Amino acid sequence: MSAEFGGRSGRQGRISQWLRGRRPKEVAGDGGREALLLAAATAGLPLAPAAHPSGYRCSCDRVGCPTPARHPVSFAWQTQSTTDHGQIERWARHQPQANFITATGLVHDVLDVPLDAGREALERLLAAGVEVGPVAESAGDRLLFFTATRGTPEDEDEWWPCELDCHPETMDEHPGLRWHCRGSYVPVPPARLMGDLTVDWVRGPEHPLPDPLSLLEVLTDACARHAGDHTERLAAWPHRR
Repeated sequence: MSAEFGGRSGRQGRISQWLRGRRPKEVAGDGGREALLLAAATAGLPLAPAAHPSGYRCSCDRVGCPTPARHPVSFAWQTQSTTDHGQIERWARHQPQANFITATGLVHDVLDVPLDAGREALERLLAAGVEVGPVAESAGDRLLFFTATRGTPEDEDEWWPCELDCHPETMDEHPGLRWHCRGSYVPVPPARLMGDLTVDWVRGPEHPLPDPLSLLEVLTDACARHAGDHTERLAAWPHRR
């Protein structure tokens, strides 16, 4: 990693303050929800209806749902996903409580990283003048970096579809990073998850989608550093009998 990413300059500190305070303006009522969904569709993100919180359970009523309020409501979500404004408006008005997912690997991929690592990486990328696309914060513990898709690779071993409730076998090579490409999906803002958690834009969908490789080195480096810090903290924690 180049020296320009080392340390914390005054400029980086100002960027940190900007990241903590900057959120897209929300419009009150259902109109704000529709506007944000349509903005995502306008940016080319294909959407489909998803489950939502229903009391203390997922609206799907599946006992032990592994991804409550985060999964599509239809098994045909890949073919159902669309950017058609009329269809999205009908879904949103007919299902006012529903969350929405966006299918990855069609137009865009998502690089999904732990929150602290993602914040550090975003700060470094912006300080270095790298073009960063839309970014969402999910459930208060993950950052989602939206990028252009790389399409179908020639070397399948270097790529993986990553469902929300599983990890690829190669996760050890990229600690904490989940690459959502074809066959996967992520919740799209605005979304309400269990326990009053939410999915919100940090950088809105008006930002052009970058090539994922332009972000990957900084993201994997930040993930590895934070994974190492976490391991060191666990090792230093006094064991109790």
